[in-house]
Parts: sequence; structure tokens; C-alpha cells
Amino acid sequence: MSAYYGPPKPEADMHAVTTGITLLDTSDVYGPHTNEVLVGRAVQQLGSGGSADREKVQVTTKGHRPKFQTLPGVRVAACEGSLRRLSVSCIEPLLYQHRIDTRVPNEVTVL
Repeated sequence: MSAYYGPPKPEADMHAVTTGITLLDTSDVYGPHTNEVLVGRAVQQLGSGGSADREKVQVTTKGHRPKFQTLPGVRVAACEGSLRRLSVSCIEPLLYQHRIDTRVPNEVTVL
């Protein structure tokens, strides 16, 4: 919506959920952070007024910058930032590494 795949779209044109899309996948690198903020606004709108649509939508995001975010403490901070920008209490069904740093063992990358 805000980076890499053509020019940014106007918020008024972002209506994926009304077309039946139920998985909203983003990354902290898109924008950077802009896509997570936009998805967060959309999720908040779904949740307002007790809408059942919020329960139908899953939100996933990816952490980026492997040199910095593979260390557990930094990954936790990145995840907390994503939760705040997305306006959600959990990232469903998963949070995954956007780019893999092959120099860091998986046990260190994954919390």
C-alpha cells in the first residue's frame, strides 16, 4: 500500500476486507512502518461498533533488518512496535522474519 509495488494508494482505496480478504500481511519495512499504521487503522475500524468482521481477519507482519533484529531483545522491541502500529494485542497467526541472516542460528533468531 505504501512501498515497493507501485505508487502509494489513497486510504480511500484500501478496502480489502470488504472484498472478502481475511489475511492482512504487512512488514515494518514497508513505508517504513507506514503499512503497519494503515493496517492498524483498518483493524480499528473493523473493531468499532462490535463488528463481527474483526474476528474474521488475521493480521501478520514481518520483522526486517536481519543484522539488527535477530537478537532476541531487539526482536521483542520490533514486535512491540509492530503491535503498537497495528493496534492489536497479538499478531495472528504468526510473526516471521522478513530476511534471514544465515550467520545467526535459528535458535537465536526465533524467540
